[in-house]
Amino acid sequence: MPLKQRFGPASVILGVGFIVGVGLRLFVDDAAERELANYVRSGLHGSGIAFAAWFVQGSFAARAHSSVGAALRRMPLLAEVLVRSLVMTVVIVIVGLALQIALYAESLQLHWLTVHWFKTSLPWIVVVGLTMSVMVGVVIETARLIGGPLLASIVLGTYQRPVREQLIVMFLDLADSTSLAEKLGELRVHDLITRFFFDIDEPIHDHGGSVLAYVGDEVIVTWAITDDPARNARSLACFFAIDNKIASLSAEYKEAFETVPRFRAGLHSGPVIVSECGGFKRQLAYFGDTMNVSARLCEYCKVCGCSLIVSGELLSHVTIPQNLQISVGQSIALRGRNSLLEVHEAHQIADNWI
Repeated sequence: MPLKQRFGPASVILGVGFIVGVGLRLFVDDAAERELANYVRSGLHGSGIAFAAWFVQGSFAARAHSSVGAALRRMPLLAEVLVRSLVMTVVIVIVGLALQIALYAESLQLHWLTVHWFKTSLPWIVVVGLTMSVMVGVVIETARLIGGPLLASIVLGTYQRPVREQLIVMFLDLADSTSLAEKLGELRVHDLITRFFFDIDEPIHDHGGSVLAYVGDEVIVTWAITDDPARNARSLACFFAIDNKIASLSAEYKEAFETVPRFRAGLHSGPVIVSECGGFKRQLAYFGDTMNVSARLCEYCKVCGCSLIVSGELLSHVTIPQNLQISVGQSIALRGRNSLLEVHEAHQIADNWI
C-alpha cells in the first residue's frame, strides 16, 4: 500500500486514540489528577494503544492469503475471532504497560509499579484490552461477512431510500463449470470455486474493487466511477491481475483439482440504483440496465470465445494502459435489450501487469 494511503488511516487512529485517552482521564480519574501534563500523557497512552490494535488488525489482513491466514480461515468464525482477540490483547497489554512505564516513570523510580498495581490495575487492563479486542474483531468479521457498504448503510441509513450511483460493474464467472461438475463431482467443484474466490480476492482488493456478491460460480465486482480515467482503469487491470494470479497458481490447482480454472468477464459502466431491502435479512440491492448489460456481456464471452468483453461506454471513462490491446468496436444486440451496444475485446500484450 502506498505511504499516503497508510498515513491517512494511521492519523485517524492516532487522533481517535488520543481523544479516548483524554476522555478517560476526564471522566474516570480523580479531580486532583486532572492537569494538562496528565491529559497529554493519557492522550499519548490512548494513541499508542489504538495504533497497536490497528497495527495488529492490519497485520492479520496483510497475511490473509498466507499459510497463517489460510489456517485461520479454516477455523470456525468464533475461534478465529478469539485467536485474533487474544493476540491483540497481548499486544495491547504489552504496549500499554510499556507506555505506562515511559509516560509515568517519575525519573525511572516507578513508584506506582507495586504488587498492588499488578493485583488491581493490570487485571483491569487485560479485561479492557480483551473486551476491546473482541468488539473490534466482531465488527471486522461482521463487515467481512455482510459487506462494509451494507454495514455502513444499516448504521447510517445511507440506502434506506434508493440512491443513483455511477458505477463500473464486472460480472466474472468460471468457464465450463457444468463439465467440471461431471468430471470432479459437485463437492470438489465447490472446493474449486471456493478456492478460486479466495485467490482472486486479493487482486480485486488491490485494484480497488468491491465484491457485491458471489452467485454460484460467478462474482460481481463494482467500482465507483471517478473523474480520473487512470483510476477507473483499475477495473481493466483487475481482470488481468486475476489472470496472472491464477496462472501463478496453476501447478497448485492441477495438483489439487487436476485442472486450472478458466474464466471470463464482462465490464460495463453507467447508472445503478442502490437501495437497502429486506427486513429480518437485509441486503443492498443493485438495479438497472447497467447491471443487466454487464451480465449479458459476460454471457456474450461464450459466443465469441473471448475472455474479457468491455463496453464502449466503459472505455469512455478510462485511460487504456499501454500493455492492453483493445479490439475495434462492433455493435451487437444483447438478449432483452432493443438498442445495439458497442463492445470491444481486451487483451493483455505484456507478460507482467504493471
